[in-house]
Parts: sequence; structure tokens; C-alpha cells
Amino acid sequence: MSSSKNSWLVPVAFINIYVIWGITFLAISFGLKGFPPFILSGFRFLAAGLLMIGWLLAKGEKANSLTNWKKNAITGILILTGGTGLVAWGEQYVSASEAAIAIATGPFWFIAIDKKNWKYYFSDKFIPIGLIIGFVGLILFLNGSVSSAHHTAVDGNLRITAFIVLALSSVAWVLGSLYSKKNPASQSTFMNIAQQLITAGVASFIIASFRQEWHGFSFSNVPASAWAGVLFLVFFGSIVAYLSYIWLLSVKPAALVSTHTYINPIVTVLAGWMVAGQTINGSQLYGLSVILLGVLLTNVTKYFRLSKRSKVKIRRLKRLVNKSVRPYQPI
Repeated sequence: MSSSKNSWLVPVAFINIYVIWGITFLAISFGLKGFPPFILSGFRFLAAGLLMIGWLLAKGEKANSLTNWKKNAITGILILTGGTGLVAWGEQYVSASEAAIAIATGPFWFIAIDKKNWKYYFSDKFIPIGLIIGFVGLILFLNGSVSSAHHTAVDGNLRITAFIVLALSSVAWVLGSLYSKKNPASQSTFMNIAQQLITAGVASFIIASFRQEWHGFSFSNVPASAWAGVLFLVFFGSIVAYLSYIWLLSVKPAALVSTHTYINPIVTVLAGWMVAGQTINGSQLYGLSVILLGVLLTNVTKYFRLSKRSKVKIRRLKRLVNKSVRPYQPI
């Protein structure tokens, strides 16, 4: 899939990961009302993966390469089990918006770990400036969220542990994303996604077994709101948005793709306000505006970059103008 021939797909894919994954944090909180965290993760990943691979096998695609399964297993376990699965665990003790904010350090981890593209990242001064401004906005947003929240029902040490786990989930996500970008499997993007989801689902269920999450759990006791959250996670979070994300990694720099972690908290807060009646205070709004400025700066060069042909035409035009406009010399 060529990004030049399908340039319209890029903004659509960005919208998917910006909006859908923002709502996903809220959907996870709904799912946790009836599912333990790793059973929730395993169910959403495995269901989505089986749906996709069933459709692909029916179309005649093959899935018999052990090398491809291995590459996709590493990617899936790091990004999905380690990244998203730990988010589900963390959301037991922090709100959806706090979880979205906590993992928004992703772009910084991308730049720190992705040494191959350091020259690109630091050659464009707007990218590091935008990331720094975005991080400042996240701090302001987090301060506004914490100051207005009441967490008397949750032990303070558990909340601190949750934030640490969420930070680790961000690192796992970055490692998996960079591995996927540097070690692509030789199959269609759809098949790669399906295999990643399946292996992540199996790994999540194994973790759930070690954590004894199956003891006392019954599907019959899951409320309708939790099922609604799971359905959203399966079809939109695990298929539409994740497919968009993996494709964007193949056509855009990883640090730019990771700016979704700056937009997701905004969407999470707005979705929480509209769906769950959560409020937004002035400090949060101020932080959100700073975050938006940071994201704009990380992409400003891309928005206003001219082609080489356009630059040549502009230089020629300037020369013509300089020749035609001569200083006035009195006779």
C-alpha cells in the first residue's frame, strides 16, 4: 500500500488512532465493570484476531510461516499484551483520562530509543520543541485532573503503582512498535494484525491464569455496559484503530505516529464528559490547549513543506523580481 498513491488514507488513519483510541480508554473502564483486566484484554484481542484471520483464510491467504508468526508474536505481545493489557490493569486504580495521560510519554520514548532516526528528529527543530510543549501540557492537564479528583476509595500506594505500571506499558508499546517497523513480516498488513492479535490474546489469557482471574469469573455475571465496552474494543479499538496504527508505522516516522498519545487524553476527557458525566475544569482545558499546540508544532514542517520543484520555482521567481526591481537612481 503506497502512501503516495493513497495519501488520503494518512489523515483518515490518524483520525482513527486519535479519536478511537481516545474513546478506548473509556471503553476499557466500562469493560472492567464485568471483566478482570487480562481476561478483558485476552477476550478482545483473541476475538478480533480470530475474526480477521477467518476472513483472510476464507479469501485464500496463507498463515503457515513460522517466521512471520514469531515476528508478529513479539510485536503483539509487546504492543498489545504489554502495552494495552497493562493499561487495563492500571485502570482498576486510576481514571480513564489519567491512564491516557500517564502513557502519553510515548513520543519521548520513541525519540530516546529510535536512534536510527535521531538525525531526522533533531534536524527539524519543530519536532523536539513540539514534543516538549506537549509534555508541559500533559503536566498541566494531569495537575488539573488530580486536583479535581477524589480517590478516597483507592489506596494511595496502589495508585502510585498503577502510574508506574502505565509508564512501563508505554515503554513496552514503543519497543513493540519499533520492532514492528524494523522487522516487518512478509505478509499483508491484515494478516500481520490478525496474528499479532491472536498471540496477544493467548498471552493475556495465560497471564490471567497465573493471576487466578478465572476463579469466580462468570460470563453470565457480566453486565450489558461491560459487553458494550468489549464490543467497541474488539471492532474499533483492536481492528480499525490498530490496523491504522500499524499501517502508519510503515509510512510515517514513529515519533510522529506516536502523537496520538497527546490527542487521546483530550478525546478521553470529552467522551467521559458526554457519556459518563465527567466534568472538565479550567486547568484541564488549559492543559489541553497546550497539548494541541505541541502536536501542531511536531507536524508543522509536514503541513507546510514544499516540494523540490516548488522551491526551485520560488527561487527563480525571486531572482526575476530582484532583477526587475532596481533601486531608483536620480539623473
